[in-house]
Amino acid sequence: MNVKKRDRIFNILIALFVGFAAVLFIMPTLLTIANSFMTSNEISANYGAMIGNMSGDKKVFISEDVNLKFIPDKATLSQYKSVLFKNPDYLFKFWNSVMLTVPITFFQLAVAVLTSYGFSRHNNKVKNLIFFVYIILMLMPYQVTLVPNYLVAKQFNLLDTRWSIILPGIFSPFSVFLLTKVMRRIPISYVEAAKLDGASEWQIMTQIYLPMCKSALVSIGMLVFIDYWNMVEQPLILITDPDAVSALHPLSVFLSQVNSGDIGLAFAVGTVYMIPTILMFLYGEDYLVEGITAGGIKG
Repeated sequence: MNVKKRDRIFNILIALFVGFAAVLFIMPTLLTIANSFMTSNEISANYGAMIGNMSGDKKVFISEDVNLKFIPDKATLSQYKSVLFKNPDYLFKFWNSVMLTVPITFFQLAVAVLTSYGFSRHNNKVKNLIFFVYIILMLMPYQVTLVPNYLVAKQFNLLDTRWSIILPGIFSPFSVFLLTKVMRRIPISYVEAAKLDGASEWQIMTQIYLPMCKSALVSIGMLVFIDYWNMVEQPLILITDPDAVSALHPLSVFLSQVNSGDIGLAFAVGTVYMIPTILMFLYGEDYLVEGITAGGIKG
């Protein structure tokens, strides 16, 4: 067997493996979307009846064998009518997710731009030490910093408010670390040329650094948005008062309660929940790839 034929076979095997992995990865999403258009009777026929409840020692389980189905016999929008019009709780929780995630994403990027610009300019031992602390904080799992966040929020009377989640999210080190690495790759010759033209530090940051970091900013913003859109631990720990839970908990936490009831409704709510992240990915796919592979800087 010659080298070319062996390489061709190897490439085919790799392509088959990647294709199979891609199908497995996207199958739950397609299954959720397809089942959201099925009638309640068809869903019950495919998945069985939901028995029991989530209270006490009883558990919800499916009484019949599961029949995975990707094409509904008769498409219907009844599940979406229930989610969007008949029961306002779902849209209310969806709005809670927006009210938490959008400010965190926007202001975390704003803080990251200012902080990363400072770290990327005029390196010295103090800045390098502070940046090293940022790296240590980023490497820690969120569960480690959750207790200090809880104690600080309690000290400032922020528990059971949106601020107990928004403020720690704004000052997360994740964006600072990534954006600093990108800004440090910008050639110093651009800065020197701008200084010869009389540019100030603000002009250097806004007219040189930010345009060259556009792809990185978009990709970091997407990652931050998706991370906090799917958050569960923060609201469960920082928002515990019954009145605050009903008023402030996001849809990511409320999904568990939906899944314990009508499974058809859970499919529709899950599809609605995925729409912002899917649209964001479709819009920013090129920026995401460029920001990750090229660091957001065009040569």
